[in-house]
Amino acid sequence: MTVSSFLAEAQERGNDPDALDFTFGNPHEMALPGLVSAMQEQLEPRSVDWYAYKTSERSAQEVVASGLRSELGLDFEPADIAMTQGAFGAISLAFALLADVGDEVVIPVPGWFCYAPMLHAANLVPVGAPLAPVDFSLDVGEIARAITPRTRLVIVNSPANPTGRVYPKETWDALAEVLDEASRRHGRRIWLLSDEPYRRIRFDGIGFASPAGSYPWTLIDYSYGKVLLAPGQRLGYLAISPLLEPAERSALREACNPVQLAIGWGFPDALMQYSVPALESVSIDVAELTRKRDRMFDALHSAGYTLTKPEGTFYLWGRAPGGDAATFCRALAEQGVFVMPGTLFDQPAHWRISLTATMEMIERALPVLEAAEGMHRQTAR
Repeated sequence: MTVSSFLAEAQERGNDPDALDFTFGNPHEMALPGLVSAMQEQLEPRSVDWYAYKTSERSAQEVVASGLRSELGLDFEPADIAMTQGAFGAISLAFALLADVGDEVVIPVPGWFCYAPMLHAANLVPVGAPLAPVDFSLDVGEIARAITPRTRLVIVNSPANPTGRVYPKETWDALAEVLDEASRRHGRRIWLLSDEPYRRIRFDGIGFASPAGSYPWTLIDYSYGKVLLAPGQRLGYLAISPLLEPAERSALREACNPVQLAIGWGFPDALMQYSVPALESVSIDVAELTRKRDRMFDALHSAGYTLTKPEGTFYLWGRAPGGDAATFCRALAEQGVFVMPGTLFDQPAHWRISLTATMEMIERALPVLEAAEGMHRQTAR
């Protein structure tokens, strides 16, 4: 099954009030009031060009740069920010800015299932680098082994989808050494794209470090769709690390607008850009999300599942009973519980749950999930 067909099935279930759908990070409750009020505030035109063509609005760039300075402790400037149509738009922009046809791009495995198709569409070559097999930490050695003379870009994701891992600064420092050495060895700079759409969704007080603070040749992509739990309102950005050498930094800044135009007007709609100052302080309820994580994790762990406890994101990642996720997920679907098989992440023995479901959905699904593990134990005897 492809990602597109899986998404189509999930959309069909959207109108079924009895479906217990834990596949995608979609909302199952009404939109956050702060999101609605922010857009309502900007809906009424204030000038004749209110809905004219927009590139990156200066007010949005200023707010994003200020937020990044506060969060990451790096001296971002408004010109370092390209406003995009969500993280999809930011990632596409990064590919167009940095890579040429046939270049190789190293991606994490398991990792977001859209990296590879987006790379193929851009005529680039995805090369997988496995995460550590037990705890799914970033394996810098595997990334080093994946690099060849054709490597132009490495993608990292923290907090990571689907595993929920958050990587420390020590990991980024080690990766920076590997990328710098490989760049010198091959005579070609290897860039780093830090995919950070879940940066503001972390649990248990865990901190966050971006590789942009360890490796100057880093771009950051971000999406507001996760923290706002509104993936249908496309708003994000691509940010240039302020540690980058001034000439390269200036060249990238100047290239963003024409490249965004060339790839299909890759800017957010006017209304979303006007809303950025208000949206910076709007967030999904992380305390409630933590409660859902703990309820689901504790119950499934007690039932015998092998799970990775997420440090961030809103997903729960685990091993399917018997090691066959496709069969396991089909059996659950027959009982009205829908989860995502790890086959979409090149991990056929694993599965993923989205915790954006309501607590009522979680309580209804847990007996089915617990029974599935119990049935496997009985069959295995």
